[in-house]
Amino acid sequence: MTQKIHHKMTLKSHSKSGWFSGYASVFNVQELHNDWVEKGAFEAAIREGPMPKMLWQHDPAQPIGRWEKMEEHDHGLYVEGQLFLALEKGREAFLLMKEGVLDGLSIGYEVRQSTPLKGGSLLSDLVLHEVSLVTFPANPAARITDMKQSDAPLKQRLNALAEKIELQINQ
Repeated sequence: MTQKIHHKMTLKSHSKSGWFSGYASVFNVQELHNDWVEKGAFEAAIREGPMPKMLWQHDPAQPIGRWEKMEEHDHGLYVEGQLFLALEKGREAFLLMKEGVLDGLSIGYEVRQSTPLKGGSLLSDLVLHEVSLVTFPANPAARITDMKQSDAPLKQRLNALAEKIELQINQ
């Protein structure tokens, strides 16, 4: 069965350049490792803290910003963060995001509770260590959905590009 996920990223003008938001994990989507994240899996981690690190491509030697907000929605784990544009890697990530090349998010976690499924697991309680900006997320629906910056013509180009994005997930 093929499931289609439509993804649209918006770009807003704002004085806080480097700010962005999205879903670090999406519920009821089979990840590339055959795991599924259950709604409620992040509640304890959010309540207990601390806020996970923001990394570049899961590399612990490359923090590139700070997560400002994290909460579970019905859709998944919603995050808002700020890239550190004083860092070269932060500027690089921001440019790639603006150009529509980098739009993936991925979580680094420890499993506290799961249920075995055929070929994978249903993850029901996770400790979050980090949420990374990535090129290819394990959860194909985990994406950056919104970013703010001050380049209006770029906003128009990115919105036009984002309307063309369509992901297909084989289940």
